[in-house]
Amino acid sequence: MAGLVSVIIPNYNAEQFIGETLESVLAQTYADLELLVIDDCSTDNSVSVIRSYMQKDSRIRLFQNEENRGAAYTRNVGLFEAKGKWVAFLDSDDLWLPTKLETQIAFMESNHYAFSYTKYGRIDEASRERGEIVGGPKKVNKRKIFHYNYLGCLTVMYDREHIGLLQVDQRIANGRNDYALWLKACRKATCYLCPQVLAEYRLRQSSLSHTSFKKLIKYQYELFRISEGLSVLHAAYRVGVKLVFGTIKKISDTRKTKQTDKK
Repeated sequence: MAGLVSVIIPNYNAEQFIGETLESVLAQTYADLELLVIDDCSTDNSVSVIRSYMQKDSRIRLFQNEENRGAAYTRNVGLFEAKGKWVAFLDSDDLWLPTKLETQIAFMESNHYAFSYTKYGRIDEASRERGEIVGGPKKVNKRKIFHYNYLGCLTVMYDREHIGLLQVDQRIANGRNDYALWLKACRKATCYLCPQVLAEYRLRQSSLSHTSFKKLIKYQYELFRISEGLSVLHAAYRVGVKLVFGTIKKISDTRKTKQTDKK
């Protein structure tokens, strides 16, 4: 049964990492895939690196924005161009383990799920494991996804025939456009956790910087107001709820990390 998987990778100035990312997809034990790389006007050598891999593997398709448009627009291009039954996501500096697609599709088909995510580990800029594993609830429905964004973008997969075409409002801040997608997808299907660690999220110096509390509130408020069309009061309420659940999740993750470090 299975079918073609459309893997969507937005890229912007990831010359240092994009080759390793592409290799992690091309090395998948599940081979029926297309790899859609959408470049957002990179100013480094990213496109040359991508083209060198295209010469080796015809499954790679490259799209280039005419001007820098941001992550939401860039991911929308990939979603619109996807041809597969399944849609999966990966950022240009993250990695998949070789059995990621095979394991996740088997999990979804055996349970008749249309939407899933997996656990993932964290690595540093040199691809060294940090000994940190991130997961979430066994299932995330349309109520729970409003509480917190439990879904790691690099782990998500859904059945496009069930979920349909998703597009994100381009006004959504870059760091929130994946969350906007999950809010829409959870209206169509509950998202289930495949319990294996199947991907690796790269922590970079830029991703370690902390967004100010004021900006965090602003981004979350705009997400609920713009993407979800909630009223002012309802959006403010949702921001408050999310902050509470986010604090609880952060405390829980910190405890788990400390326990891992002791082993």
